[in-house]
Amino acid sequence: MNNIGKKLRVAGAIMATAALIGSLAACSSTSGGTPSATSHKGGTFTLWDPYPDRDASSTWAKAVEACAATVGVTIKRTASNTGDTVKDLTTASPNLPDVALVDNPKVSTLAAAGLLTTTKQNGFDVSSISKNILSAGEIDGKFYGVPTGANTLGLYYNPTVLSKAGVDIASVTDWASLTAALQKVVASGNKGITFSAVGTEEGSFQFLPWFWGAKANLTKLDSSSGDAALSLWTDWLKKGLAPNSVIQNTQGTSWTEFKTGTFGFAENGSWFKSDADTAGYKSIQIPAENGGPAPAPTGGEFMTIPIQKDKTRYATSAKIVGCLSKGDTAATALGYVAPTKAGADAQLAADPTLKFWISAVGDAKPRTADNLGVKYGAISQQLYTAIQAALSGSATPSAALTTAQAAVK
Repeated sequence: MNNIGKKLRVAGAIMATAALIGSLAACSSTSGGTPSATSHKGGTFTLWDPYPDRDASSTWAKAVEACAATVGVTIKRTASNTGDTVKDLTTASPNLPDVALVDNPKVSTLAAAGLLTTTKQNGFDVSSISKNILSAGEIDGKFYGVPTGANTLGLYYNPTVLSKAGVDIASVTDWASLTAALQKVVASGNKGITFSAVGTEEGSFQFLPWFWGAKANLTKLDSSSGDAALSLWTDWLKKGLAPNSVIQNTQGTSWTEFKTGTFGFAENGSWFKSDADTAGYKSIQIPAENGGPAPAPTGGEFMTIPIQKDKTRYATSAKIVGCLSKGDTAATALGYVAPTKAGADAQLAADPTLKFWISAVGDAKPRTADNLGVKYGAISQQLYTAIQAALSGSATPSAALTTAQAAVK
């Protein structure tokens, strides 16, 4: 899915490798229970992940090695910069890996294709995992994976630019006050807000806080609430409060724009936290239309256990997943907010500056929420197509969303 899961990383959550590896010595077999099946002793188990940039010296690779030692097996790790996890795993069937890390919106597609075990089948206890993060892998009450952790979007701001414009960040509480702040920033000689509205999943991902913040639902793209959200973005471009470049911006190029120091605000992800800290930028949660924080989407991968002919392998696979998901192990190694309260608390104790992002993840919502499952992919495609049409001026927000909803049906 455009490798979006690979990009969504919290840079500020990384702890020292030595401390991480030390914590692995006490890993339990699962996060809350031991599989009933007899686990394999020794042997080789395969793990696929989408992190080719994390070589053998990385914190993640060392965490995998340490878990292999803890469980008492050899883990053969294959890291590939895949653009289509579903295709890769489908092609590999029936020789599927024992553990596969996949972007969370893809879990439902793989489950529907009959490639993944449920946690009931593989014996993994998910009771301690935060429900809003875990539900990205839920279909009809069944769970098909374990989150490595999560990250999300927030609204970064440049205190220097806002000060020049006379904007008190405490006054930004809803869409009206945010738009007023953007107008002041532009009037002071700077630029308002940058974000990514590119015609890919990244565009949908960045639009969702505004869509959900208007109380719109992905099952009805052409509601008046959805129209209000898309009209907000469209009006910002028309009034010069956001640049036309957002139509092509990825999240990375949008961040590069913000780092010029000429923008008041930028919608972007927690994976830029470290960069923002260095530059002196601050963050608030994206406001909902009428006040309060809007739910932003969760990003991150799930550790899944694909179907195997030899079902006795599941118990050991669950032990591997259990070790990697113990506390904040995988989350810290990969730069995410941990999916359990205990893990997040440990991260916060190690780095108090994570408080904002831990809170934001707590309010976040999976893209496949509301039992959308495999429907999300088609909905997202039509949504980012509508965004492109409205922002480019080829259709009104209302007409673009009406076309999108018809296409989804």
